[in-house]
Formats: sequence, C-alpha cells, structure tokens
Amino acid sequence: MNKLSYDTGNTFFGGSGGSRGSISILASPSGIGSLVSLFIQIAFVLAGLILLFYFVLGGIGLIGSAGQSDPQKIEQAKKTLTSAIIGFVVVFTSYWIVKLIGQLIGIPDLI
Repeated sequence: MNKLSYDTGNTFFGGSGGSRGSISILASPSGIGSLVSLFIQIAFVLAGLILLFYFVLGGIGLIGSAGQSDPQKIEQAKKTLTSAIIGFVVVFTSYWIVKLIGQLIGIPDLI
C-alpha cells in the first residue's frame, strides 16, 4: 500500500527523498548554475505543454472543419498544425544544443 503514495514535499521542497537524493529541486538554489538549470528545465516543460496544446487545437480544428465547405477554417487548422510542428523542431533542436553545450563545458546534468 505504501507504493500508492508519494511524498512530494520531500522531493520538491528539500527533504531526503526524491530522484536526486538529498538535493531538492525547488529548494533555494545553491548558485547561479542551479538557478539557470532550473529555469531551463521549467522552460522546456512549458514549451512541451504549449506544443501539446497547439497540436490538440490544430487537430480539433482540422476535424471540425472536415465536413464544412469553408476553406478558410481548413487553412487555419493547417497553419496551426504547421506552426506546432515547426515549434516542435525548434524546441527539440534547442534541447539538444543545450545538452551539447552542457557536455562541452563540463556540466553533464544541465538538463
């Protein structure tokens, strides 16, 4: 029964558990490097959520306009999906560029 519960307070706010041992994810950062790393992680998560939203929005728009004779709705849905795909490529590429820079400067766990 203990496997069904998880103490998020220890993981995120400075306890002894979690995936990083005794290091907290959201506790006071120990330096500018950990603050930048936290910001980068949050930025990639937010970018992924926004990307998911646009994929769903474009897909719903495309499905909703399939039976109608209005070509503007179809074009708008296609533009939304195209923008989401371009955004995915940009976020994916930037993630790997940040990982590469982290490896080159000696910070393997930047993200």
